[in-house]
Amino acid sequence: MNKRNDISIIDEIQAIRSKNNVNWMDILRIAFHHAPDETRKVFKKISNEDSQIIKLSNELANNNSD
Repeated sequence: MNKRNDISIIDEIQAIRSKNNVNWMDILRIAFHHAPDETRKVFKKISNEDSQIIKLSNELANNNSD
């Protein structure tokens, strides 16, 4: 079995994520259409936690404590 290189794996992940992002946006549209107030509350929580993940990701990316 041939070992795939990093770039080909990343390209495959990108292709899958782009399809999945469409699915997530469809769910979001349905939720905002049928229950906008409830959806907005949950979406705010998701956004706040995403911000925490971004902060930790930046810390990890810039961590030089090896």
